[in-house]
Amino acid sequence: MQNEPEKPERAKPSRNRKNTDSFTRRAFLAGAAGIGAAALTAQAAEKKDDERKMPVWSGDLKTPAAKTPRTGVRSKPNGLNIIVIIADTWRADHLGCYGAKRIKTPFLDDFAKDAVLFANASAEGLPTIPCRRVYHTGKSVLPEARWQPLDDDDVTFAQILSRRGFTTAFIVDTYHHFKPGYNFHRGFHSWQWVRGQETDRWKSGPKEMFDPKKHMPAHLWNQRYDNNMRQYLMNTQDRKGPQDYFCARSCRAAADWLEKNARNKPFMLWIDMFDPHEPWDAPPEFQKIYRDEYPFERYLFGYGVRNQDIRPEDLPVIRDLYAAEVTFSDRCIGRLLEKVRRLGLADDTIIVFTTDHGTHLGEQGCVQKTPALLNACVTHIPLIIKHPDKTFAGRRVHGLVGAVDFMPTFLAMLGIKDYKNTDGRNMWDLVTDAKPQIHENVYTVFGRFGAVHSLEWHYFQNIRGSDPGKGPCLYNLKDDPGQNKNVIAQFPKVAERMRATLQNHLKIQIPPIRA
Repeated sequence: MQNEPEKPERAKPSRNRKNTDSFTRRAFLAGAAGIGAAALTAQAAEKKDDERKMPVWSGDLKTPAAKTPRTGVRSKPNGLNIIVIIADTWRADHLGCYGAKRIKTPFLDDFAKDAVLFANASAEGLPTIPCRRVYHTGKSVLPEARWQPLDDDDVTFAQILSRRGFTTAFIVDTYHHFKPGYNFHRGFHSWQWVRGQETDRWKSGPKEMFDPKKHMPAHLWNQRYDNNMRQYLMNTQDRKGPQDYFCARSCRAAADWLEKNARNKPFMLWIDMFDPHEPWDAPPEFQKIYRDEYPFERYLFGYGVRNQDIRPEDLPVIRDLYAAEVTFSDRCIGRLLEKVRRLGLADDTIIVFTTDHGTHLGEQGCVQKTPALLNACVTHIPLIIKHPDKTFAGRRVHGLVGAVDFMPTFLAMLGIKDYKNTDGRNMWDLVTDAKPQIHENVYTVFGRFGAVHSLEWHYFQNIRGSDPGKGPCLYNLKDDPGQNKNVIAQFPKVAERMRATLQNHLKIQIPPIRA
């Protein structure tokens, strides 16, 4: 039998009957005040505890003055606006402007003709949330790239711009941003969450109406996958056509915001779309671009499938599902870009397109982004920036840049040059030829694996633990830009030098190279 809590001792009656019986109004009020104060204290403690768990839904998140870095207000914005478009899980080699032949991305390819294309941009911290921490704060998340909310003393891009008179907005269907306590909407004047992507707990029924087994080969089924896809099927149950897909809804919401706020200049609009992230479930007309028939009328592929269950015959279908998702996302973004043009914003607005990382599509047996194969499939990211100054149109920059360079670059392009609390560098210096390079190497960490990338070599290995994954691996980028052949045996000294460079940057002891 469990011990029962001790009962408080019963108060002994007072010997002074007059004191106990004469319960005056003053005594009552004093007692009530004490009880009220205690209740308020308890409520305050409970509220404080709740605030640690739940997002702050309005206003800036207050941070201790001693911890908040000075943002500086001396430099004045130059009058330009900025639109940042993040499309999750977009392989650079799945854009025509980056060399794709089979994949159709006509809208972004046209956009790139009038923009600056960065040929060697790399992710820094993977996956979704570590990447967003870098983008929103300009601070490195290495060496661990933890999945965690913004810190209380982080200062965000939106906060800096809001304090300088920008109208700022956040349009998001990447649902991780709004998990309790993450507060990535910090500093934005307005934000909109387009609900329902992936396993977002948006709708809760009717569960019995949806069977994931109807949308996938039996050999790929497992209980985790069933749970994930059942949630997704519930979330998409009211979808009628392409206009109801999340990517289309997010781009339409962004276009609506521009329609209403185009005069509120300068402005910053940050759009973060989950597509073409899994589940790969594009509208049928986009899927048919890549094959006439699929094994199922609505073939779904998403998180939960085990790599060991995927068969060789599954891979062509999986690749086509992803390609269709990319092409559909391109169409949605194209319509948003057309809205920008129709509103006459192209002459005073910087437009950025990028992603957080890529994905694997069967390389060395890996499907979906895999830390153990930390190669260009996931680390190489597209980055296209259109500046109103047409003299920059069509430029292709080959210098190394990383995700940590985004925020300092955007601030400088907007005329804000006195904010120094970032770890990156201004990559626009490569565009204007002010500098021949800003990095000799760039670095990526994903889980227990780390990579170092130069213009000539790409090297990765396990940086914590004994599991080598698919590494250690060294690619000679001049002979093998697609990173298909491990040449560590042919160039052991180069591999050791790259390993030492990676270790010095991460400032941790990483395992030695083993044959």
